[in-house]
Amino acid sequence: MHDIRNIVILTGAGISAESGLATFRGPDGLWEGHRVEDVCTPEALRRDAALVHRFYDERRAKLAEVAPNAAHEALAALDRAWPGDLLIVTQNVDDLHERAGAKRLLHMHGELKSALCAACGKAAAWEAAMPPGSVCGGCGKPRLRPDIVFFGEMPYEMDRIDAALREADLFVSIGTSGAVYPAAGFVQTARYVGARTLELNLDPSAGSIYFHETRIGPASELVPAFVADLLGD
Repeated sequence: MHDIRNIVILTGAGISAESGLATFRGPDGLWEGHRVEDVCTPEALRRDAALVHRFYDERRAKLAEVAPNAAHEALAALDRAWPGDLLIVTQNVDDLHERAGAKRLLHMHGELKSALCAACGKAAAWEAAMPPGSVCGGCGKPRLRPDIVFFGEMPYEMDRIDAALREADLFVSIGTSGAVYPAAGFVQTARYVGARTLELNLDPSAGSIYFHETRIGPASELVPAFVADLLGD
């Protein structure tokens, strides 16, 4: 991989599963006991704000019980050492990449530890519970909601992600189902511009056919090995 300079890495729920965080949707189609339609859509927030806020309060509180695993640590080490461009795009709303030390990081689906004001559109760090009617520190209106990209909403910084993909020499997908767009289409963009593509996953994803190579196994084993190989350790 001596000809690689610019790297884009996509991470999904599979990288945090070994830390004890549930993957997005279980085999029964539920997200930690709830239908996605009941906790992750704008309609759900309007219909039952108390349920939606409580759901994300519980997810936010859970972060205190988990820690980054070897996969998060390896990507943070790559971030520190890699001399070229690197962008870690995560679909996860947890803070495990940050806690491991990653800096070149983008949360395309939002963050549990952030509050978004539905009135003024500003986001701010948020650690505690967020009951309905929580007040925005910017505009003073009681319109705070979880800073989560709900189904039907546009993921964050798509232009920046697309620009990075178009300059990439290597695209790596870690722990993703390959079923949720637009992230599922990143590999096709990377292939189109001539980047090498690699999938690291517990099982082949829905988009495995688009990757030059797929390595199967736990992220905590595959990612450190990939990073060591890339850095020549």
